[in-house]
Amino acid sequence: MIKLEHAVLPSPEQIEFAIEGLRNSFNSWFKSDSHWGCLHLGEERDCDTCDSIQPDKCTWSPQFIVGKEDMALMRRLSSYGPDHRKFMRMLPVCIRITAPLYWWKEADTYSVGTSKNSCSTMHRIDAKEFTLDDFSAEHLIGFESAESDFPIFHGAEHSPIGLLNQTIRMLNFYRQKYLVTKEKKYWWQLIQLLPDSYNQIRNVTLNYEVLANIYKARRNHKLDEWRDFCDWIETLPYSDLITGKETK
Repeated sequence: MIKLEHAVLPSPEQIEFAIEGLRNSFNSWFKSDSHWGCLHLGEERDCDTCDSIQPDKCTWSPQFIVGKEDMALMRRLSSYGPDHRKFMRMLPVCIRITAPLYWWKEADTYSVGTSKNSCSTMHRIDAKEFTLDDFSAEHLIGFESAESDFPIFHGAEHSPIGLLNQTIRMLNFYRQKYLVTKEKKYWWQLIQLLPDSYNQIRNVTLNYEVLANIYKARRNHKLDEWRDFCDWIETLPYSDLITGKETK
């Protein structure tokens, strides 16, 4: 299970700045055709040349419009690889992610150009009672399935989901012991018994270059979480710079 929420995308000013930077190598700023403007009665208008209304009284919600020439250059440089698409590092993306520890272990591979603020397992593990909703358990087999009839075990409590529920009960038992006694030996039971399926929340800042590396390496990954994450990448503005798939 993975939950992606509170996405903060590159601002128009950051996109404008990145485009200005990508043209530095060519000294071709004069060729830039991106601009601030709007669709005025179905016609694209440029704020710098618009004479239909005074700019400070404009009511048509001006926005930054990436021009065709700038977009073509961005796509071309993106296809050349990391050495040529430095502008993508200037396009930050922030996202709040809830995911199991087994996914975070792989996500931590992408540490360059990435920053994370996480809920602390070490300091807050005893903050609330554990429930099944705190874990990614959607693929665990229950006793109702014949596959769960492991030869040496009998009864629903010994199915995979049953064993997780037993673990949760044990975690809650030692959590309560720790809260009452404050003895560290009980705290250790929480830390060392906690399954990798435990969900942790982190607020993460990445950029388009990091996302391109993730997409290339993880698009067809075995974990559902990576495939869902890559599906989300495809919804970002100008995602074809990341995925290499030209959007309409």
